[in-house]
Amino acid sequence: MDRSTNSRTHWNRRTVLGGIAGSAALAAGFSPVAARAELKKGGTFRVAKAHGNTTDTLNPGTYDNGFTISMSYGFSGLLSGVGTDGNLQPEVAESWEASADAKVWRFKIRDGVTFHNGKTVTPEDVIASIRFHMGDDSTSAAKPLVDSITDITADGNTVVFTLNSGSADFPFTFTDYHLAILPADGDTVDWQSGVSCGPYKIVEFNPGVSATLERFENDWNSDRGYFDRIEMLSVVDLNARTTALISGDVHAIDRLDLKTVGLMARDPNLGIHSVAGTQHYTFAMHTNKDPFTDVNIRLALKHAINREEMVEKILFGYGSVGNDHPIGEGQRFYNSELAQTPYDPDKAKFHMKQAGVDTLSVELAAADAAFAGAVDAATLFQNSAKAAGIDLTVKRAPNDGYWSDVWLKHPFCAVYWGGRPVEDAALTLAYSAGADWNDTFWENARFNELLVSARAELDENKRREMYWECQTLLNQDGGVIVPMFANYVFATAPDVVVSEQFSSHWDMDGERWMERWSFA
Repeated sequence: MDRSTNSRTHWNRRTVLGGIAGSAALAAGFSPVAARAELKKGGTFRVAKAHGNTTDTLNPGTYDNGFTISMSYGFSGLLSGVGTDGNLQPEVAESWEASADAKVWRFKIRDGVTFHNGKTVTPEDVIASIRFHMGDDSTSAAKPLVDSITDITADGNTVVFTLNSGSADFPFTFTDYHLAILPADGDTVDWQSGVSCGPYKIVEFNPGVSATLERFENDWNSDRGYFDRIEMLSVVDLNARTTALISGDVHAIDRLDLKTVGLMARDPNLGIHSVAGTQHYTFAMHTNKDPFTDVNIRLALKHAINREEMVEKILFGYGSVGNDHPIGEGQRFYNSELAQTPYDPDKAKFHMKQAGVDTLSVELAAADAAFAGAVDAATLFQNSAKAAGIDLTVKRAPNDGYWSDVWLKHPFCAVYWGGRPVEDAALTLAYSAGADWNDTFWENARFNELLVSARAELDENKRREMYWECQTLLNQDGGVIVPMFANYVFATAPDVVVSEQFSSHWDMDGERWMERWSFA
């Protein structure tokens, strides 16, 4: 059976500036049905997520894993969103329009949107919510996304954003799960209460353990939020997560054991879904720490990894080979002409010699909290690197606290990225100089210059050239190894009605399962 089907929607400047844009949507399910059951209200939905840390908070600038991302999409209101077809759609903002140079954007705020505490959402709340992530003192992971904003003002029920340069994709900025609309509180926002304006309201949140949410009866959109109650569990252990689904304790789980997906698919009581999108797994090198300061060492390690073997043995075919940048084949500015970096021990030795060393010893930290099979992937890397004279030691890190204690701290570690619906966001969040989530600490003047220029460029051909060069720079100079793009593979119980088409930029239907699914 085919594991993926492809459909591509082409974008142009007119559709983007008009507020509607499409991206590639790649999806397939193992258990297709002839007709989708009707969505209906009711029931308590339980889900076990392979994410969650005891250090998680309700501060939207700190969300960094699948648990907090899906929780954010469930209880938070956003100005705009990404539909299951990859198109941009209005949410708290009912419409938007841009100046001819895409430097000034006007977002009309929808009437009748209320917070969970009953307060009406105003333009002032929107302004405070976005400003929360801005400024030199901001510690928000979304700060790079809003750095181009120089001013925000209210004009009646319209919020006006002025940028330092044009941005053709600006409305996509507000689809990011960090940019929740929260109640204004003086010069900041009230995030501690967990009040926002999404389809669900938080009843209880135990970081790294669980969260309980209930449907918000006064949600502005009656065509979402079908469950009465949501119970989310943080279950990082794969076996425990799988057992919870098979035993009926939960109705859905993410990040299946790819070794046993085939067997699970034989169970008529399970719905197995595989969606190809922007998710990719990486090994991040801190380019500001030796030996990774030397580009030849970075290139040696890139040539010392057998990508095809990883796709076969870690993803079991549910994915594709990566090429050391975050842009997937389905995205509109994917560099189709960039040569694939091959597994070549001799080439690795050549670069080591250029760096002045005959042998190399490095430590790679990994845990399955990074991605399913991360420790096994690191071990495969260890074995393939031996042929190049590289002694790669695998440091197995604890799952709990991996994102707070290892990521961004250990100079070489395993990471997963869900990707973003547009190239600018993916490249800016993870690779622009000074970005909080730049986990390779890579700084390349030309790359950063291209990012700013491409963001403002309205000529599609010129923009494509810039993003292609960005991918080339990452491939040849960057500190990230992207060995593989991984399908999102998740499972649901037989009484769960899912979307006819899944969003492909995050796991479990773009992590918007909470508002889109229901019981049969």
